[in-house]
Amino acid sequence: MFNSNFMFALVLTLGFSCGNQKNITENKSSKSDFKVDVFVKDLEIPWSIVFTDSNRILITERPGRLRLIENGKLVNEPVHTFDEISSKGEEGLMGLTLDPEYKNNKLIYLSYAYKTNGDMHVRVKQYKDDGKSISNGKIIIDNLPAAQYHCGCRLKFGPDKKLYITTGDAGNREYAQDLDKLYGKILRINSDGTFPQDNPFPNSPIWCYGNRNSQGIDWYPGTDIMWETEHGPSGFDGPGGGDEVNIIQKGKNYGWPIVHHRDHKDGMEDPLLEFTPAVAPASGNFYRSDVIPEFKNNFFFGCLIGNGIMRVIVDPNDKTKAASFEKICTTYGRIRDVVEGPDGAIYFSTSNLDGRGKPLEGDDKIYRLTAK
Repeated sequence: MFNSNFMFALVLTLGFSCGNQKNITENKSSKSDFKVDVFVKDLEIPWSIVFTDSNRILITERPGRLRLIENGKLVNEPVHTFDEISSKGEEGLMGLTLDPEYKNNKLIYLSYAYKTNGDMHVRVKQYKDDGKSISNGKIIIDNLPAAQYHCGCRLKFGPDKKLYITTGDAGNREYAQDLDKLYGKILRINSDGTFPQDNPFPNSPIWCYGNRNSQGIDWYPGTDIMWETEHGPSGFDGPGGGDEVNIIQKGKNYGWPIVHHRDHKDGMEDPLLEFTPAVAPASGNFYRSDVIPEFKNNFFFGCLIGNGIMRVIVDPNDKTKAASFEKICTTYGRIRDVVEGPDGAIYFSTSNLDGRGKPLEGDDKIYRLTAK
């Protein structure tokens, strides 16, 4: 019987070649240097985790609830419930991020899938965070492509204070190459929904294209170097596996569906890392703190199928390359978001109630990883 965990370990041990990356090997140096504790439990498919201050966290639950954690305790009543949510597949209430001026304006941004006249779309809305509730909902961008599968939709402000939005191909993979459609793209807009004049394509929110289904983006600390995670084919649209970590550049074509896995085509970007068998990368965040020194400037992402957190150690001489990687936290099931808290701990959420996992008692949970 084929053992995917064994194959994954073999790939990590032997290393592989992808694009201009050679012999990227497994790193084992930190596996005993941290501890993990349950932070909160009894959530339902948490998707995004955002700290508004050192003692307050907002979380989106995919069925349509915005939840609040204060002083380490989950507040029973949701901050807001979105009745118009569609959440029968992978879609639902998804991305959440804070305005760059949140401390002064208390603005947050959320993305969610909904249906109208039988068609599914994703909408991004801005709200005022009033503490126990939200108000002044304003649509920032609407009618983004959506389906029960390959729905995006990570939100994050970049160092340039522009809002970046990932979109999936929504099952229409050929549209990922079409610059007149927003399927399979990363978008870049102003906080009011207008399109920046320095975007690569005139009068368009598109920043890059040819992305199958990206759910993780972040920038190497102190730079504008954007790292991204992306789901590869699922069998019906190409051989299984082919999950990617990419360095995202303005106006570039990342190949989907023309190239995937370790294929290459001139004019299209090769992935920095490629994972076969699939790990299902579901987030992406750099660790910026000094509290866990060995994690400084490492790139982390949750793995759904992979049941763990992938830690990527960046080449100290080139912030667009990986030196090594390892999978950690492998006993908690499907992992979605991974974020750094103001205390320097790493907080990560499970997705074991999404119909594809094996729920543990108290799931879904947020865990807290700290140095021993």
